[in-house]
Formats: sequence, C-alpha cells, structure tokens
Amino acid sequence: MFAVEVREHIMIAHSFRGEIFGPAQKVHGATFVIDAAIFAKTLDENAIVIDIARAHEVLKELLTPLNYQNLDELPQFKGQNTTTEFLTKYLFDGLAKAARANELGRDGKQLHAIRIKIAESHVARAWYENTLWPEA
Repeated sequence: MFAVEVREHIMIAHSFRGEIFGPAQKVHGATFVIDAAIFAKTLDENAIVIDIARAHEVLKELLTPLNYQNLDELPQFKGQNTTTEFLTKYLFDGLAKAARANELGRDGKQLHAIRIKIAESHVARAWYENTLWPEA
C-alpha cells in the first residue's frame, strides 16, 4: 500500500458536556496538528499517489473555517461535543468527498483509503481511517 501524508494545524476553543470531561467542560483552547494520509494500492502513470500540493490545499480549505474559532459557536457543531475523535471523522468526511470528486489530482476510484490523525498534545492523539469505496 502506498500513502502520501500532508499536515496542517489549527488553533481552536471549545468545551464539552458531560462529567467524564472534568475541567474540559469549561471553555479551553487547543492547538491541533492534523495529518491526512491518502492510500492507494498502486501508483499512477506519474508514479504518485496523489498531487501532494492539491491534497494540502484541500486540507487547508477544510480547516480554515475552524481555525481561531470557538467550535461551540459554529452551526455545524451545534449540540455536539467536538472531541478529537469526532473531529477526525468530520475531516475524513470532507477529504473523502474531495477524493471521490477527483479533486486530489487523481481519479478518486484509484484511491483506497484515508486516515485522519489529530494530535491534541505531545502525549495524546486520535485517528479515524476508512476505505473510500465499498469492497467488491
């Protein structure tokens, strides 16, 4: 399996509902480092998985509306605990949509999977990984 990974970061504020979150129930800030890996079983005719620059642009486009925002105030997250785990799936969905629409510099049908990993600190991270197409 071949993979290309791009990285970006954002700074956000948010809070969580539920006693399990302890002091994180209060509004707090985070700097997230996001790694997006795109997987393909083969290289294309140019010997690449995808266009790295385009993948980085798409990741930045997904993150820009979140950067320097209080996620509690964004309508798309109304009533949602914006945990690191939740955000990995949210970003996967956005990047998968772009991949399936052939927006990463390669026919999306030639791509296999995407993994989104978010480091919320130097000691903790979460990720979500899934295939782009149902297995035949």
